[in-house]
Amino acid sequence: MKKRILLLLCLILITGCYQHNPKVEKDNYTNINYYKEEYQDRYLQYQTKHPELSLTDIITRVNIGLDQPYYTNTKETPFLNQTHILSNKYLYMPETYIPHNLEKIDPTYTNGTKLLVKEAKENFEQLARDAKNQGYTIRAISAYRSYDYQTILYNKYVDQDGKEKADTYSARPGYSEHQTGLVVDVDNGITTYTKFETTKEFNWMQENAHKYGFILRYPNGKEEITGYTYESWHYRYVGKKIAEKIQTQNITFDEYYIRYLEKK
Repeated sequence: MKKRILLLLCLILITGCYQHNPKVEKDNYTNINYYKEEYQDRYLQYQTKHPELSLTDIITRVNIGLDQPYYTNTKETPFLNQTHILSNKYLYMPETYIPHNLEKIDPTYTNGTKLLVKEAKENFEQLARDAKNQGYTIRAISAYRSYDYQTILYNKYVDQDGKEKADTYSARPGYSEHQTGLVVDVDNGITTYTKFETTKEFNWMQENAHKYGFILRYPNGKEEITGYTYESWHYRYVGKKIAEKIQTQNITFDEYYIRYLEKK
């Protein structure tokens, strides 16, 4: 009799736990259109480690690759020479990749010769022009970087701070967004770029950058998703439609890519 009671209690406890954690049911995952059948075990394992996350966040993060160490199971990024190309610690560009249609940014809005893909360059110039007309200075201090140049920079930071720390703020060669030709690092011509967040120009960019197709690529509080420390000066061109959606949903480009672009 006692054994039966104990068995019944165990069944009640197990059933109760299962009902209060319906996330483990496979059907709940498959309702999400970016669910991947082959990742089912990884979703469940990641959920166990992060029970506080929603289903969409679990699937998004695992699809990005965040359940595995950085720079593991990497693959060449698709959408080369398109404005929605994604580069992160799991997706790389070939060493020989040079984006098409690189053009010089109007020197009025740079601190020297800087290159961007034509569409990004034109929209950045319009952004900087409109900002200037409103009393703000937005200046490109870094834009396109070749694979070789990124190699030099990354090695410099490794020598300076060690590989582990360098990886938190500098991309390895082939993984740098700057190689896409769609990125600008900016300042206001007065304050050092690392303190761009303290400027009135930063506030202007927060309110207006998306209108020109640019997003803050490595936002504060999103380090676990982007894999990089917060960079108030680093803006990525993704086009106006995507930038508007990212702004509205308060998500990173990594998240947007998984949810809306990867299967295209």
